[in-house]
Formats: sequence, C-alpha cells, structure tokens
Amino acid sequence: MRYLLLPLLLASTLAGAELPETDWLELMPEADRLALEAMPEISHDGPELDGAFYSPDGLRQQARDLPAVMYSSKTVAAFDNQPIRLGGYPVPLETDARGHSTLFFLVPYPGACIHVPPPPPNQLVLVRYPKGIELEDIYAPLWVSGTLKIEAVSNDLADAAYALDAAQVRLVEEADL
Repeated sequence: MRYLLLPLLLASTLAGAELPETDWLELMPEADRLALEAMPEISHDGPELDGAFYSPDGLRQQARDLPAVMYSSKTVAAFDNQPIRLGGYPVPLETDARGHSTLFFLVPYPGACIHVPPPPPNQLVLVRYPKGIELEDIYAPLWVSGTLKIEAVSNDLADAAYALDAAQVRLVEEADL
C-alpha cells in the first residue's frame, strides 16, 4: 500500500510546484536583445513630469525617433504554446462584476503605463485570467503562470506580441525574493 501512495504523493507535489521563472529578455530574439543592450540611454521625460498622467496614446510609442528595437514585435517561436511563469506589473484593461481584473497587460517594469517610452510589443504580454484578481496597486508585482502564445494584440492602449492564458496569478510575496 505504501508503494502505491508514493507515486500519487510525488505527482501531487510536482503539480503544486511552480514553473521556473522566465526572464523578460528571453521573449526577445537574440538580435533584439543585442540591439537593446547597445542602445544609448533613453530619456524618460514625458507628460508625467508636467503632472499629466494620461496620454491619449496609452502604452503606444509616443516618440517615433527611437531605435527600431523599441518598436519590435519579433517573437521567439520556441515560446509559442509553452507553459511559463513570468513576473511583472499589471496594466488593467477589464474587470468582472466583483471588480477583479480579468484582462490586463503584464509589463516588465512598474509605471510602464505612464512612462515614455513604453516597452516594445515583444515586451508586453496580454494576460487573460477569467477567475480575476483584485489589483489594489499597479506597482505591486505579480507572478503569472499559464500558456504563452505568440499572438499579435492591438487595442487602443497598446500593441503586444504575446498573449498568456493564465492558470494562476498571484502577488509576489516577501518569501519569493
């Protein structure tokens, strides 16, 4: 009897284990990563410095004189339909009747919704999470786990090169650090 329980215990332990973290830069093709590393410092001067926190262009690139890598939608084919765990910051798009976010962009750094320039499309992930999560603070980092897809997404706020059907979304906790 003990030998029958061991495989079940092992399977349940593995099912509860989190996926290893995927680094945001892994979502960029190597040529884009190299171009990003070689890029000169970008000014983050924008409307928020004047007290204007809303831009009609949202996360879309406001300055069109940036290096091409800042507009890149190039993806990494190996990530298509792969389970991943990605850490980042939410930019809420839709909520359910309880006020929980069910659709949001995940971005690699806090404040991407107001800073200029925003991340390139291959550094924006549209997250679909029908269960919803209460987002009290968009500056609080999240762990998002699920199946990543190469999917061009364009809405009034931004363009993204990836979408993720989330199985789990949770706040990053002190113990995670």
